Amino acid sequence: MADLVLDFQFKSPINKVWDALTNSDTLAQWVMENNFKPIVGYKCQFRNVEIDLIVDSEVLVVDKPNKLSYTWVGGPINTIVTWTLKEEDGTTYLHLEQTGFENENVQAFNGAKYGWAYKIEELKKVLEEM
Repeated sequence: MADLVLDFQFKSPINKVWDALTNSDTLAQWVMENNFKPIVGYKCQFRNVEIDLIVDSEVLVVDKPNKLSYTWVGGPINTIVTWTLKEEDGTTYLHLEQTGFENENVQAFNGAKYGWAYKIEELKKVLEEM
């Protein structure tokens, strides 16, 4: 098994970053169309019609504004995404772990690594507009 671990920093308050991770409309602006709700046990989908991708998710942890975790099951991927947030001196630190990949050399792992890095750039734009 391989785990994807990425860290990001934002000059935005922790609650603003939390909202961008948990508000369905805001998530759609930087991840994919979705029907996400930050409720433990809630089952939802992220959808990208352009590439015919549907990701099934179930919310596992909601600890506002510190931790959010949900399953991420779509295509060849059956993983868990966990976001951990921490704010210090006006900077919000966002830690991402996506666990459950078979190994680091698979296309899914590399695709997720590239995909999240790209999506976080989109998140930065969304946070600037919020």
